[in-house]
Amino acid sequence: MRAAFARSHPLRLGALLVVAAVIAAGLLGGRAPDASAEPTVQSFLLDWEQGQYLHAGELTTGDPQAVALALRTSYQQLDAAAVSMSIGAISQHGNTAEAHFQASVDLGQDGAPWAYEGRFALAWTGSGWRVKWSPSVINPALRAGTRLAVRTTLPSRAMVLGAGGQPLQRMASTYLAGVRPGRLADPQATAAAFGQVTGLDTGQVRDQILAAPRDAFLGLLTLDPDSYARLRHQLAAVPGLVVRPVRRRLFDSIAPAVVGSVGTEDSTSFRQDGVAYQPGDTVGESGLQQYYQRKLVGMPTTEVVVEDAAGHQLSVLKSWQGRPGQPVRTTLSTGVQSAANRALAGTSGAAAIVAVHASTGKILAVAAQPGGGIAQPDPLAGRYPPGQAFTIVSSAALLDTGLSLTDPVPCTTASDVGGQTFTNDPATRGLGAQPLFGADFAHGCGTAFAGLSRRLSLGDLSRMADQFGLGASWRLPLPSFAGSVPEPSDDAQLAANTMGAGGIQVSPLAMAMIAAQVDSGGWHTPSLVTTAGDPPAASAVSAASAASATGKAELSDQVVGALRSLMRASVRSGAAHGANLDGPAVYGQTGQAAF
Repeated sequence: MRAAFARSHPLRLGALLVVAAVIAAGLLGGRAPDASAEPTVQSFLLDWEQGQYLHAGELTTGDPQAVALALRTSYQQLDAAAVSMSIGAISQHGNTAEAHFQASVDLGQDGAPWAYEGRFALAWTGSGWRVKWSPSVINPALRAGTRLAVRTTLPSRAMVLGAGGQPLQRMASTYLAGVRPGRLADPQATAAAFGQVTGLDTGQVRDQILAAPRDAFLGLLTLDPDSYARLRHQLAAVPGLVVRPVRRRLFDSIAPAVVGSVGTEDSTSFRQDGVAYQPGDTVGESGLQQYYQRKLVGMPTTEVVVEDAAGHQLSVLKSWQGRPGQPVRTTLSTGVQSAANRALAGTSGAAAIVAVHASTGKILAVAAQPGGGIAQPDPLAGRYPPGQAFTIVSSAALLDTGLSLTDPVPCTTASDVGGQTFTNDPATRGLGAQPLFGADFAHGCGTAFAGLSRRLSLGDLSRMADQFGLGASWRLPLPSFAGSVPEPSDDAQLAANTMGAGGIQVSPLAMAMIAAQVDSGGWHTPSLVTTAGDPPAASAVSAASAASATGKAELSDQVVGALRSLMRASVRSGAAHGANLDGPAVYGQTGQAAF
């Protein structure tokens, strides 16, 4: 019929076509097809960037609601902190156009932003220029049924090692709570319940579940035995959650005072620092684990990928190569450390042990335990009165004045010096009326040292304390205390200091360094870590270089020899006789002070 109509009325047909053209122009709002597409491109990108997804969807050829959902969730799997768009070149060809843009996606956690160039086609419609909608508008690599995701591969946390390279952490029971994303009936419900039990951010847990491969087991939280026992029944109520027992070198160590503790994904340290939840994350919370956190944990490998609905990776769009964690090697001897642990296990009281290598200053063992209602002492940084153990230092000062080990020095019940009366605590008995100085030292007779303080000037004891490194500046990766000896203001305070009372404070480490100096004859700074790159001041230095750097004078061979005799007598027959073990000769001194 139309063919016949065209043949019979050709002029009328032409008139109708002209009218149709006029009507079409009216429907197009009076705009010609060569109008610029740039305003539409700018509006679409700005709405996308600012989260006005529905308005952006209305500028496309797709269903606005569907487009808005796609734009809203486009970077959800990336856990993007921010997105910015900038317009690029636009080319037009009649009723079609193509626009290029630059996208910058902030992936968070101090990572470099992911930048890529996108492009999309536009078509001239009855409503003006519109973006031809498809998933490739978001990113050229996307197709129907695919999505963007971030794959983060965390390296294993490196070990803290002993001097021989053995791990100081022990294999111990650990519990790994996780899910198989593809088997969850409601990932949102699982994330919500899990977040409520653990305190983790529900949204971040959900995003990790949604971003993970559907069929693989996704570990969400690593728990030590105590934490698992506390949360066990609550975790059992989380839908779809599976808890697996595993064994790892993570929570237990033979040297916890040095190695420190490790927190996992639910650590408050992450939340305080604003670190987003990441399955498998660990953080050092004390000790060397905390000091060397960045070194031990390394850097994760991060990839932006395209995956299908089942979570299978189809392509990699961008990759940031990580690096493995690097171990930290310490000076600790696993054998000496184990011996220190056994020694502490033999007593129920609060105690601390520090063992050092006398000729280098390397710390070989550090151990501590609470007991008897007293908190655990701090072996490296604690500040404690030394009591009679300080008589090693005061004896060195007295020997410098010419005092001899065989000089008779009475050990009286009380001694009055500078208007103050000093007594022995505990009482010292059985030394006779005129014991020799060596016997006074061996039995810790404080009144003898109080009386002998009259041989010293106010500065003599402080200068000797300096020669023993008390108050010295040393740098260790962990807090430490080198001791302090206040300058006495009168004879009474000098007497108190000489017997190890007064305001003197030391750490177990400081006293170990004093004993080491008597053993080796030279002063050394303590060292704890031998990992390359540590500050030079943390390594041992020779007595000669230390004396040169600090102005200290070395102890004379005569004084060192006399101190060794005194300390051997204390162990062999004096107050420290309990340490006179079979085997090599043991040297030492005991002290008691109110604390």
